[in-house]
Amino acid sequence: MMKKDPTPPGEDEQVRCPRLGHHITFSYCRVESGGLPCFRIIDCWYENFMVEDFLRSQLKPEEWEKIFNRPMKPKILSLVELIEEAKKRTKEEAE
Repeated sequence: MMKKDPTPPGEDEQVRCPRLGHHITFSYCRVESGGLPCFRIIDCWYENFMVEDFLRSQLKPEEWEKIFNRPMKPKILSLVELIEEAKKRTKEEAE
């Protein structure tokens, strides 16, 4: 059995994001949620490297709790929030 690398992958490695529906880099996943990692980052990257160990070394305990130990939102609420964030980004880019 091959030992997993403890360091995150570079920009040349991507995984398919189940939330966005296309391939993205680890660096995007690390800041996707308002500067914090996406709550699915461990599920998406665990096969590529020791993502949980890496994140635990990078995040404060309260950040870890906020991201990974929060109750799940209903899917429709998450979708509405993603749509609102996209609208906001589009508006800011147009200005």
